[in-house]
Amino acid sequence: MKKAVCIISGGMDSAVAAKIASDEGYEIVAVHFNYGQRTEAKELESFLAVSDALGVAQKYEIDLPFFKSVGGSALTDKSIAVPIGGVEEGVPVTYVPFRNGIFLSIATAIAEKECASAVVIGAVEEDSSGYPDCTENFLASFEKTANEGTKKETNIKIFAPLLHKRKKEIVLEGIQRGVDLSITWSCYQNEQIACGVCDSCRLRLKGFEEAGESDKIPYRVKE
Repeated sequence: MKKAVCIISGGMDSAVAAKIASDEGYEIVAVHFNYGQRTEAKELESFLAVSDALGVAQKYEIDLPFFKSVGGSALTDKSIAVPIGGVEEGVPVTYVPFRNGIFLSIATAIAEKECASAVVIGAVEEDSSGYPDCTENFLASFEKTANEGTKKETNIKIFAPLLHKRKKEIVLEGIQRGVDLSITWSCYQNEQIACGVCDSCRLRLKGFEEAGESDKIPYRVKE
């Protein structure tokens, strides 16, 4: 059976991407990263719930504490406020420097060890916060680099099935495929009740609203 290493943050996008891979016949190897983010405990809880829902047997939980030392992001440095004024143009302060590049590098190493043929990531370019490591060009370049730097018999595809989808489409895709979106978590700030005003909450709520669906996770406010 073909294998895919799925980077699962615990968020909606990665959960739907992993389900698509599962539906396409991949045996899922789930990978989660604890990197000192504000909602680390909640994201881990959601990762475990998503993995259980997918029937994943092989899971990797990897700690990357150095992200806090690097800093430069509101997600890992509590002295930098998480923006709550709405999604802005440009790269926001919630961008974690080269996070996906580092995640993909580790996932590639796991894929080579597991003899997997794909690394799955829930990156979204079309309807996102504008992170530079969530673009088609970046992922295509990384795939080339990954295959240059691994064994000759290793042939890894970077699979980002949601890359050009809107949040509305992701919500509908998840519901259609039977993903329980209520066990996923997107808020950048809070672990018990989502703030409703950070970029991630706003994009998620907008997606549910445009899809005509109700988001069942708790929110402090809904704008």
